Amino acid sequence: MLRRIAGYAGQAVVYALFVAILGYLSDSPAYEHFPPDRALIKLSFSHGGARKGGCRKPTAEEIAQTAVNMRRKLICPRERVPLLVELEVDGEVRLRESLAPTGLALDGPSRIYRRIELPAGPHRIVARLRDSERDQGFDFENGIDATLRPGQNFVIGFRADLGGFIFN
Repeated sequence: MLRRIAGYAGQAVVYALFVAILGYLSDSPAYEHFPPDRALIKLSFSHGGARKGGCRKPTAEEIAQTAVNMRRKLICPRERVPLLVELEVDGEVRLRESLAPTGLALDGPSRIYRRIELPAGPHRIVARLRDSERDQGFDFENGIDATLRPGQNFVIGFRADLGGFIFN
């Protein structure tokens, strides 16, 4: 009988110790998810670059070898060019990255998600993208003067059909 009571008492002590540790760790040490005086730029989009090599008209031999219902006016390669993305903040290039196309045949869109931490306050943000086979320059460029608040998530997306970069 005395053994059983000692066993229950021991269990109660272990449970109380576990609850005390759990209670302490639920509030301490204080976790700071993001510094209070900083802001965050998130660059996130998915976009397919131009087809690599361009399209061409089929030759007479290719047309003759193809079934009537399978004939095409143009033959285009599946593979896409990699994208070149550049993000400039206050005149300093903070991100410059080449994004490979996805998919087994490299025919899918290129994707990016990057976080850039900045001090809160006014900033000049310029985003650039090259999605063609050109060697120099960019196909899309857009800039904004933004005042970032402490703890703000400033999102930059991209939609070619809406004219390029979207700043939120």
